[in-house]
Amino acid sequence: MPIIKSAIKRMKQTAVRRERNIETKKAVKAAVRAFNEKPSAKTLSEAQSAIDTAVKKNVLNKGTAARRKSNLARTAKEAGVKLEGGKKTAVSKKPSTKAPVKKTTAKKPAAKAVAKKPAAKK
Repeated sequence: MPIIKSAIKRMKQTAVRRERNIETKKAVKAAVRAFNEKPSAKTLSEAQSAIDTAVKKNVLNKGTAARRKSNLARTAKEAGVKLEGGKKTAVSKKPSTKAPVKKTTAKKPAAKAVAKKPAAKK
């Protein structure tokens, strides 16, 4: 047991942070386990979200999260899971019938002439 006041406080903080980190890790493991039991787009999304949350809270390293998400995506592909369309929008491949609009650049008004003072002599 620490005797110094700051060491006692540090020990308490470490215990609280450890509990918080363990909860986050358990959430990641539970989400990944749920996906592995029943692969679907929803469980994949939840597992990836849990991993991203762990990275945001500095529980997992960025590279570790990327590797785990990659493995989840590979498993999803092998299981034939159809991914839901995210924020992507369909782009029309038809050429537009509108004529291109020329942009005209307006000329800036001339600045007013300001009388300059002569340079000071040294």
